Amino acid sequence: MNKKPLLLFLTLLIFQFDLSAQIDYESFFEGATVNDITSDGSSLWFSTYGQGISQYFPIENKWITYSTKNNSLTEDLFYCIAASKDYVWAGTTDGLMTFDRKRKLWRKRKFGAGGEYGNWIRSLYYDEKENILWIGRFINLTRFDIAKQKYDDFDITFGKDPRTNNIKIIRGDGNSYIWFGTEGGVFRYDKSRKLEDKSQLIFYNNQRNAFRGVGDAISISDILFDKNYIWFGTDEFITRANPEFNVGGLFRFNRRALWERIEKRNGLPANGIFALERTGSLIWVSCYQFDKKNKKEYGRGLALFNTASGIITRVNPDDMNLSSNTILSLYFDGESMWIGTETGLTKVRVSNPLAFWSGKKKVKAK
Repeated sequence: MNKKPLLLFLTLLIFQFDLSAQIDYESFFEGATVNDITSDGSSLWFSTYGQGISQYFPIENKWITYSTKNNSLTEDLFYCIAASKDYVWAGTTDGLMTFDRKRKLWRKRKFGAGGEYGNWIRSLYYDEKENILWIGRFINLTRFDIAKQKYDDFDITFGKDPRTNNIKIIRGDGNSYIWFGTEGGVFRYDKSRKLEDKSQLIFYNNQRNAFRGVGDAISISDILFDKNYIWFGTDEFITRANPEFNVGGLFRFNRRALWERIEKRNGLPANGIFALERTGSLIWVSCYQFDKKNKKEYGRGLALFNTASGIITRVNPDDMNLSSNTILSLYFDGESMWIGTETGLTKVRVSNPLAFWSGKKKVKAK
């Protein structure tokens, strides 16, 4: 771990004056792919692909790591993570790992429905109010009632398109709704309704007057909420044979009928989106470009979208000592932004999260 203070000049765009801000950064998990970050209210949890799972206590500045290296876990490859005061859940390609915090015991659960790919856990969301864990699998959606210790599986396929049952991301929207992002679009679920009745799900994709109708299909990579809008990060997957398959981009939805697309032509580094996070009026967007020839994703770093001004600022990774431009996860804990990359984790503390780095390329989104 290394720590280095960096003095940068920030521009507070709302009030149009310059101010100086001290930005500290720290680096962790050298060489590890940090796929997901969450909080249980008092500590942070990190799932990595290669170095197991780690817990961080901000007040004590203390770390606990669970991995094969210290014999506290039987595997080190994890995709996603969720946590409550009693349990921690982590997704693998081969089932769901659960940590009983009272007993200090890890166990694995495998799912029968969906076959082999049904055990690839891609997203987890813990609904604290309902005490429900939502499990997004490559095939099928699962609801886990923690109090009853009861799992219910759901096939949410829409219109005979199997991609709509390939769950990629799950996010809670206040106390009323949950959104399920898939490889074929996104569902909104009203928690007061029975999920057993699929007609209660509202579905949005590019063929149904949503996402501006772009591309052959829409694959959802992340979802973010603010007071007025829902933000959708989408995947880019294009080939020479299918140049319009998944065209990517950041979409802003006003919850009624208006959809806007923000893309490379508007100032983003690339059209593929890995992750989204918000600090005040800034949307942090981690981007990637899909190479048509090599059929690979190449990280293109971070951009900050100012929702008040519409200006996009590209962040120089050297300013935060990022180990890679491939940024897979973002989490703001109220003081610091945690940035998970394919080769490590960086904690960036910005004294004014509503500010921009000066001297970087700024583009007014159209």
